[in-house]
Amino acid sequence: MTAALQSNMAAPTPDLSGVEFATSADGMPVARIDDLVLAMVTSPSGFAFLASAVFVRGPLAGLTRADFIGHDGRVADEAEFRARVADTAGHKRDLAKLNRVRTRMSASTPWGGSQMVVIYADGIVAHSTAGHGGFHLSADRNAKIHPLLRKGTPWYEEDCEWAIVALSFPDLFTGYERAAAEKTIRNTWPDEWEAIHGAKLTEGESWAKDRRTFDQRHVADFVVTSAILSDQHPGMTEVVAVVGGTRKSEADERRFLVPSDEYAGRGRFGFVIDPDRHAEYHGPSSFIGWRGRGDGS
Repeated sequence: MTAALQSNMAAPTPDLSGVEFATSADGMPVARIDDLVLAMVTSPSGFAFLASAVFVRGPLAGLTRADFIGHDGRVADEAEFRARVADTAGHKRDLAKLNRVRTRMSASTPWGGSQMVVIYADGIVAHSTAGHGGFHLSADRNAKIHPLLRKGTPWYEEDCEWAIVALSFPDLFTGYERAAAEKTIRNTWPDEWEAIHGAKLTEGESWAKDRRTFDQRHVADFVVTSAILSDQHPGMTEVVAVVGGTRKSEADERRFLVPSDEYAGRGRFGFVIDPDRHAEYHGPSSFIGWRGRGDGS
């Protein structure tokens, strides 16, 4: 396949219709979608994240950091910011086409009394409470959930299980929500996803599967459970590690010194001790809990 053909088959250009872009008074990329304004904020430590403001009047060029609240996830650069804006705009367009009804309903839920509900369709109602929330499905609707994901109760909480509802009734959700649901299913229920789709998830496609692989691969290795910059050894990080990374009270805890720049590059599931390079440490400890313990004093 030629490079030109590959380029033509790349991801479609995001639909940015109805979006206004500008640069704020203090130099932030900002974008307005109806009554929502998004900004790419750079933190004091240097990483950028998405922030939002609602019902902002006046020109975007007059806004400053103080006008924005929230932290809606990191963005790598302005290109990713624009992609997030496009996703949000698409989500709002899709929402306008759905017939969701927001109202109040007196009901008891597993998370407390319902304070507000959104009716997605007959038999599919999302409840919000003072502390949590989730979907309630009628018996007929619950019967349509795939057996591998169906619960024994009609309640599906809002953190992860909402994705089961979205996967089962895709026409009631926006494209943005469906993509998020697909990712949630892969990350949370990888075995079920593979069985339903008849495909295998590769490394990087499922947090839960990758975590399981990591644990299996390092079941006999010392994995760090605690770390602190060493007061006694500049440039080093003092760590506590146990076999397999278990935090059980009877675990054999041992200390090691690891170069701080190396430890900073640890993977998302933890840092694995290499016995050929990381010598066990028996000197004075920077951990308060280790001071006064035998070799940690």
